[in-house]
Amino acid sequence: MDRLVERCAGIDVHQATMVVTVRLPAGEGGRTSVTETFGAMAADLLALRDWLQGHHVTDVAMESTGVYWRPLYYLLEEDFRVVLVNMHHLSHVPGRKSDVRDSEWLAQLLECGLLRGSLVPPAPIRDLRDLTRYRKRQIEDRAQEVNRLHRVLEDAGLKLATVMSDIMGVSGRAMIEAMLQGTTDAVALAELARGRLRAKLPALQQALQGRFRPHQAFLVTQILAKIDFLEETTARLTEEIDRRMVPFEPVLARLITIPGVARTNAIVLVAETGGNMAAFPSAAHLCSWAAMCPGQDESAGKRRSGHTRRGNRYLRGALIEAGNAAKRARGTALQARYHRLKQRRGHKKAVLAVGHQILEIAYYLMRDDVTYRELGADYFSRRDRDRATRRHIKQLEALGYAVTLAPAA
Repeated sequence: MDRLVERCAGIDVHQATMVVTVRLPAGEGGRTSVTETFGAMAADLLALRDWLQGHHVTDVAMESTGVYWRPLYYLLEEDFRVVLVNMHHLSHVPGRKSDVRDSEWLAQLLECGLLRGSLVPPAPIRDLRDLTRYRKRQIEDRAQEVNRLHRVLEDAGLKLATVMSDIMGVSGRAMIEAMLQGTTDAVALAELARGRLRAKLPALQQALQGRFRPHQAFLVTQILAKIDFLEETTARLTEEIDRRMVPFEPVLARLITIPGVARTNAIVLVAETGGNMAAFPSAAHLCSWAAMCPGQDESAGKRRSGHTRRGNRYLRGALIEAGNAAKRARGTALQARYHRLKQRRGHKKAVLAVGHQILEIAYYLMRDDVTYRELGADYFSRRDRDRATRRHIKQLEALGYAVTLAPAA
């Protein structure tokens, strides 16, 4: 294989050690390797950088191991061309697996130009991504605490979740607070209902007849305190995210024109993709990188499972949320796409396909600085006019009709 990089290094990353192999020119066109092991403390990483500079290394390849690669990557990215590699994409020679072998293999592949680097956005986007991911974790933790509250109330024989959709709403919270203060009368508790929930007063009175003991009261008090803390943390994170999103407001304004994409999902799209589409040659490349497209598994002319790969769960979650919202956007092409696919492939795959199309649309909006133009619910019928005509004729004939087509006046 041709050598593309003269002086390069491969780094096998671990929590406590960094194994580094440098590939250098030797006499009469040969190559030599030098391997060294460094610690993972700040002083050790500085020594590693100086060691690489002493060998006049220009390119570095390193494993994306957990979060342990980050301090080293941030230290080296200003002085070297750094390639962050997902080791699942590489194969090892059986029986030759060790830290030294890993670093040597990385260096050899790098000098031949055979490594494909992962996307590492600039520092402001990385900081924004940390905030959005942490906010998502807080929202998930709150959902877990609400589920625990459901279980405690069920244990006390209170069937609030059967009558109301959100026990943490204004009415549900008022009833729970009243029970914590000692109110046990089901009629008095049901009278705390607000809005449309008052139409269910008889059902509420039955649902509130239980045995709410001091034990459950103690547990509910702790759960509510944690829910309040998580809601306050989420609100502070949202304020900080909005402050950092000021430079990206024009991009957000274009993204939220897509049916189903709310501001929160648009922020995740920018944070996870970097907002700069120069890193992706095409919309198909972006969807493949996000693992939002069908997998390819074909052999001997037979197509096997086409399930999607495991990708960025934060980006995938935001796209699926947007897909579920888009299927309820009436009169839109995205809703029409959902209903077309749901008949044949089911709800989940249809929503995933809508999320895929939303990501494709977002690619062009961010790349070309344009807003979304709605194609209409009849877009697919207009696009495939002949196919739609044959399908409708076939359906009518199956119902016993003889169909004759005539052009409209």
